[in-house]
Amino acid sequence: MSQEIKGILIPVGGNEDKGLDSDMGDAMDFISEGILFHIINKAKGTDSKIVVIPSASSIPDEVWENYESAFTTLGCKDVSVLNFQSQEDANNPEFCNALETADCIMMSGGDQSKLSAIINGTLALSIMKRRYAAEPIVIAGTSAGAVAMSKEMVTGGSSSESLVKGAIKMGDGLNFLPEVVLDSHFIRRGRFGRLAEAVTRMPHLLGIGLGEDTGIMIENGRIATVIGSGMIILFDASQLTHNKHDQLPEGTPMSMSNLIVHVLSNGDKFDIKEREIKILPIHESFI
Repeated sequence: MSQEIKGILIPVGGNEDKGLDSDMGDAMDFISEGILFHIINKAKGTDSKIVVIPSASSIPDEVWENYESAFTTLGCKDVSVLNFQSQEDANNPEFCNALETADCIMMSGGDQSKLSAIINGTLALSIMKRRYAAEPIVIAGTSAGAVAMSKEMVTGGSSSESLVKGAIKMGDGLNFLPEVVLDSHFIRRGRFGRLAEAVTRMPHLLGIGLGEDTGIMIENGRIATVIGSGMIILFDASQLTHNKHDQLPEGTPMSMSNLIVHVLSNGDKFDIKEREIKILPIHESFI
């Protein structure tokens, strides 16, 4: 029997409320219900030592300042940045030292391919994975930082050419979540088709489309709870009765039947490994 994972993963769909706009009428209350509140609450609350990794972004200084402001507004006093810009940085023991004592690590949005290229196979990632397996650390990521958590990682692809073979591009992610493939900004940017192609190509993976200002808290490596103001879309291709992806040439419209789709919102739960859904308030929680 494999050892139970102690850490918590929190992938977020992007554009989470950072308390910068008090007029966001459709967002949850930033202080008591927002995404970042849930992230620190799953660590050690306002006593959490938080490390922000803005390496995926083309404007890492600005991204870092926004997170520093947001976490400080929530009452956190120990917030620092690790702006890895090369594998040399991510292999530097001095630079990586903060990862050994962090209660919460937050990976920003930007370009998931850039993030993966910088930290895959490095000391930084080995520290994060070791601690995630053995300690109650929180590892969160938004947009690119969320998409990179899977093993099979979405690197790009056209939303306008959805459900055409080749609309999605894939690469190697950080492999915190080998059973799923994630996509972000899912509803606002119309990414249904490209995630559908991903799961028809790899039906053993559960497709998770993360809406903006919405995320999932994954405990024990499998039990996910939806948080935030939007929706999560799940694509389960394990029961497909028609799937000709392997035979189709690039650019060909695809067809599939019996693709299982779930739409979940705040408080709903699902089991990644068993693909079981529990919608609140009908069922009791898994945990």
